[in-house]
This record gives sequence, C-alpha cells and structure tokens, in this order.
Amino acid sequence: MTGATVRDALAAAIDALAAMGVDQPRLDAELLLGEAMGCERAALMADSGAEVPAPAARMFGETVRRRLRREPVAYILGRRGFRNLELAVDRRVLIPRPETELLVELAVELEPASVLDVGTGSGAIALAVADELPGCGVTATDTSSGALEVARANAERLGLADRVRFLEGTLPEGEGFDLVLANLPYVAEPDWPTLQPEVTGWEPREALLAGSDGLDAYRRLLSDRGRAFTSISATSSTALAVEIGEGQAAAVSTLMHEAGFGAIETRRDLAGIERIVVGRVGGAA
Repeated sequence: MTGATVRDALAAAIDALAAMGVDQPRLDAELLLGEAMGCERAALMADSGAEVPAPAARMFGETVRRRLRREPVAYILGRRGFRNLELAVDRRVLIPRPETELLVELAVELEPASVLDVGTGSGAIALAVADELPGCGVTATDTSSGALEVARANAERLGLADRVRFLEGTLPEGEGFDLVLANLPYVAEPDWPTLQPEVTGWEPREALLAGSDGLDAYRRLLSDRGRAFTSISATSSTALAVEIGEGQAAAVSTLMHEAGFGAIETRRDLAGIERIVVGRVGGAA
C-alpha cells in the first residue's frame, strides 16, 4: 500500500475485510489505519487524500492481514475501552463487552461499601467499580493466573492498584461483601460452532464454555449455599448480580431461588435481552 492515500488504503482494506465476512469492515479498517498512522479516526476522515507513509503502510498491511485471519481488533491493538477506562487485553482474557457494563451500572446505582468481582478476567468490572466508586473496597478473583496477571497490570497502569485486591480462586473464605458481581462462562457447548470465528479461534475457551446448557459455572457458584452466603454481607440489600446469555434468565433465577436468594429480578441490555440476574439476601427489597 506504499504511496496510497488514506482513502485508497481504506477502500482496499474494507473490500478485503468485507469479502472475508468481517462484520464491521469500515470501522475495523479505520481503527487499524489510525493505529498505524498514530491518529484518531476523525483525523483520517478529515484528510483522506493524505498519503500513507511507508512505515504506516507496512504496519497497516500487517494488521489487516491479522484481521483477515479473524483475529479480533482488540487483540491486534492490545486494548479495549470499557466504561471510562482503556484496558490492555490479550489472549489470556476475554475482550470486555458493552453488556458487561450493566454490572458496573448496578454497583454505581447501589453504592455498596464493598464489592467482590468473581471471574475478573482483564479486571474490567473491578477496575471500573473502583474508578467510579472511590469509597468502595473492591476484591477481584479469577481461577486463571494468566488473567490475574493481565488484571494486575491494568490496575497498575490505571493507578488503581491500591484500590483493588486480586486473589486467585472464586469465593474468598470467611469474608463478606455488600455486593457480589460475576461474569462467568455461560456459552452452551452445542452453541460453540455457531459463534463468530473471532470468538472460537481467539478468545480463551475456558472463559466461555460452561457445559451442555451453559449453566455449569453458575451451578458451581450457587451450589454451596453456606459458602455463597459467607461472601455476602448479611446486611446487604443486593446480594448477587450475574451476567447471563440470551434465554438463560429463567434457569439462573431458579438456581438463585434454590440457593436461598429472594427478590430476584432481571435487567435487559440495549438489545432488549435479559442480561443480568440480581438476587437479594432473604428477599430484602
């Protein structure tokens, strides 16, 4: 692409990406070219007749080839925006999704004194809560040591390392929290072949799959009623909020009810899908 203008470089990349079935070829091409040229998308559009410098053209060509292999843009760029934060991401962690921000919105609404983020991954939920609720004590757990490395590095880079405690595991023993948030694996194994190549070929399988119906991780979380309640403050209004897949609200609500949670409600994402299930201790309002 040496000697090409921004307009020509984008057009060629968009055509190639579209031919490979990429969902948003224009957006992806603009993000990748902006990265190569060290500028924002708006600046590209403002001067689309500018020539792409040779080093930028080489970098752009390489990143487009990676995208053609269906590597997610977030992994190519090494970062993803979430709420007010920019998080570093790589193949050790899931790419944060917009719908996961609903868990942070709930925490901001409730203003708990302490929060436990189970399955923190890149640290997105825990770090966003710490950033937006400065008075809240935040603990984040994950069973993946690689994910915790990413999360801790994000905390350091964002200046939040002293605000979030990271632990390997699931539920800390003998501790109570006002609000427990969880975004655990919820993809059913039969659905795996139907997912986009960006997911099946690149994101960590163990952070996505959860048995034949996608509920195994939440069954494990809720199966030991005593241990689950140990991690939730007895005085808490909202006890537990989890992110779920489409069509799982009824089943997860039943699991919560069987585990002793009451006043169970669901919250929908922008697409109208029931995405969050919230349960309260003892049915408290």
